[in-house]
Amino acid sequence: MGLRNLNLSEMDLESGSYINPAKRQSWRSVVMLAYQSLGVVYGDLSTSPLYVYKSTFADDIEHSESNDEIYGVLSFVFWTLTLIPLLKYVLVVLRADDNGEGGTFALYSLLVRHARVGFIPNGQVADEELLAYNKKDDHLGLLNGDPSAPTGGAMTAPWMRRLLEKHQISQRVLLVLALLGTCMVIGDGVLTPAISVFSAVSGLELSMSKEHHKYVEVPVACLILVCLFALQQYGTHRLGFLFAPIVVIWLMCISVIGAYNIFYWNPHVYQALSPYYMYKFLKKTRRGGWMSLGGVLLCITGSEAMYADLGHFSQSSIKIAFTFVVYPSLLLAYMGQAAYLSQHHVIQNHYRIGFYVSVPERLRWPVLAIAILAAVVGSQSVITGTFSIIKQCTALGCFPRVKIVHTSSKIGGQVYIPEINWILMLLCLAVTIGFRDTKHLGNAQGLAVIIVMLVTTCLMSLVIVLCWHKNIFLAICFVVFFGTIEVLFFSASLIKFLEGAWVPIALSFVLMTVMCIWHYGTRKKYEFDVQNKVPINWLLSLGPALGFVRVRGIGLIHTELISGIPAIFSHFVTNLPAFHQVLVFLCIKSVPVPHVLAEERFLVGRVGPKEYRSYRVIVRYGYHDIHKDDLEFEKDLVSSIAEFIQSAGHEQNGHVEATENGDERMMVVSAGFRFHEERAVEPVEAPGPSNSKAMPSSPIPPEKRVRFVLPRSPKLEKGTREELQELMEAREAGMAFILGHSYMRAKSGSSLIKRLVINFGYEFLRRNCRGPMYAVSIPHASTLEVGMIYNV
Repeated sequence: MGLRNLNLSEMDLESGSYINPAKRQSWRSVVMLAYQSLGVVYGDLSTSPLYVYKSTFADDIEHSESNDEIYGVLSFVFWTLTLIPLLKYVLVVLRADDNGEGGTFALYSLLVRHARVGFIPNGQVADEELLAYNKKDDHLGLLNGDPSAPTGGAMTAPWMRRLLEKHQISQRVLLVLALLGTCMVIGDGVLTPAISVFSAVSGLELSMSKEHHKYVEVPVACLILVCLFALQQYGTHRLGFLFAPIVVIWLMCISVIGAYNIFYWNPHVYQALSPYYMYKFLKKTRRGGWMSLGGVLLCITGSEAMYADLGHFSQSSIKIAFTFVVYPSLLLAYMGQAAYLSQHHVIQNHYRIGFYVSVPERLRWPVLAIAILAAVVGSQSVITGTFSIIKQCTALGCFPRVKIVHTSSKIGGQVYIPEINWILMLLCLAVTIGFRDTKHLGNAQGLAVIIVMLVTTCLMSLVIVLCWHKNIFLAICFVVFFGTIEVLFFSASLIKFLEGAWVPIALSFVLMTVMCIWHYGTRKKYEFDVQNKVPINWLLSLGPALGFVRVRGIGLIHTELISGIPAIFSHFVTNLPAFHQVLVFLCIKSVPVPHVLAEERFLVGRVGPKEYRSYRVIVRYGYHDIHKDDLEFEKDLVSSIAEFIQSAGHEQNGHVEATENGDERMMVVSAGFRFHEERAVEPVEAPGPSNSKAMPSSPIPPEKRVRFVLPRSPKLEKGTREELQELMEAREAGMAFILGHSYMRAKSGSSLIKRLVINFGYEFLRRNCRGPMYAVSIPHASTLEVGMIYNV
């Protein structure tokens, strides 16, 4: 009957969890995905050798004739690359996927589902029955073995979960952490293109005089950035086939050059991999060495992309690409630079020029061209990631609505947001022109990157206990070990607040303010709807005719409510006592999972008795799902109602999903019911001539109309057939969309802060942001807006 028609091939029969079919691949497919991930995931990380040494040796370290400083920095780079990307992300964090998706919001949604600490206002018990919602995460834990075996987490998780669920302050802290990480990712989307392109272009310094160079470097970088952002509207899939080869060629270049420098200049540079040189470096340089760690931090920029872009690839492919290609290439590149500098340390200018000085002179121009292309690829992946995370925030009600364009019909994660794209471009140009050097740009980017990693560490420690049910001791070890390393880098970056590190702080402050105001206003609006909703008894008292004339067609009343009658409906019928023969109270909402199966998307129930022809339809989307176009959505909507009518005729076979406050029983139905379409040709008479001298009129083509016919089925009962026939006639007559147009006002007596937030902040954002997704392309002739003032 269309209820829970799930494909058993997509089920893990042992754990009962949903498995993305794209994730079950042969080794050949995994290797191909690993190759493709090089261009999408590792572009930023692979271009970090362009500016790491240049930023580290900027001003904080006094150069000497010994190699202690160079060996110390190389030792820090090696162990940072090994502990953070390899140990933390590859071995631990990548396991914490949310049904195949990664990123800050993936961790947050895992915690929301396991501890019920989310701030999604219209959540339902029925949402917890979603297949993606109930995916078991025990097998992803740190310890292999039987997931059902009791661990220390089995005793720890309940009291920690109760602590989070009981205290709203802890829930707000989690939300603020997730939003902070999001803001820093967006800030990284501003800073990464600037520093990557600027560092790549800085190679021109070796090919022209200093006087000419300072007038060429910034304009060339700005021109490349403008072209980069202008091409975003075409989507990465059109240029994606070039990305992986560019990054592969770049990694081969830095590997070969690094190996050449090691064997030619200093074969003993491998000694610097000993952690003793880190101690010796800090002991000798003291405060200057500690401050220079902000430059070392840049060697792991882009590591978060391994987790954020997990949804486009698989764990195995990302791990293979990093472990066997990216990691060895980066080590050879850094060791080669250190080998060259160890023999040229007396020439301090070589420290400031950075990567290109270690490239053989005959190869500099080809390497410069490849470096610029690789910088563009690295910037592209960060920009695309910024679009993706803003889409997630918008879906979960944490960011004002923006226009989201899906640039690929095959890959749902590839989106383009015009407003955000041009804002990013302007900010990127501003920091490039304002700073004009790698040092300040590196300080800014380093702080943004390390804050994202700190947020990931904090959320990951909770996932270990609450989702993986492991011993709290493991979570403490995880957060203490990695947190200590990251706090050390954080302190080294924060100390340079006035030297560029203020940029991500300022950006995140503005973004956090916007996101908090929007989230607060959205919650207050929903609370007002709940408090002022009309009870079902009011509808029942009107009788089957609902107290007014019923006209042909389907009336769609959009509401955020999952039960009761919205106030806009009573406000409308009070002023206009006529409505459609079929009423549908439509709620489109997001749930804290990346994807909702099509078979589970529609939740349908009646509002009042059967004779009222009133229904409630709740449409559920994951934060990565693509909203269908209007025609397709209308077909699925009517089909789901028809499927519900057919199933309700013999309800013993229906799966009752939830009971909302005792007045409505909802069913999960698929849009499997299809009306048959018949195309009838009706002749159209031409108007007669007004006089005998009129020219003969041209023939008018016959008018084609589509009629919907019920499928012939002897199993349909008389009452069910009549109800389906009426739904078919209403669909044929057309749909009208009733949309609420709210104006928010703070109550009299509210505090000054609340009046500023609601009357000015939220209202300004509401007036200047996009309308809801369902209302973007609805014909104006079919739309009716009902205005209401919300005193919150």
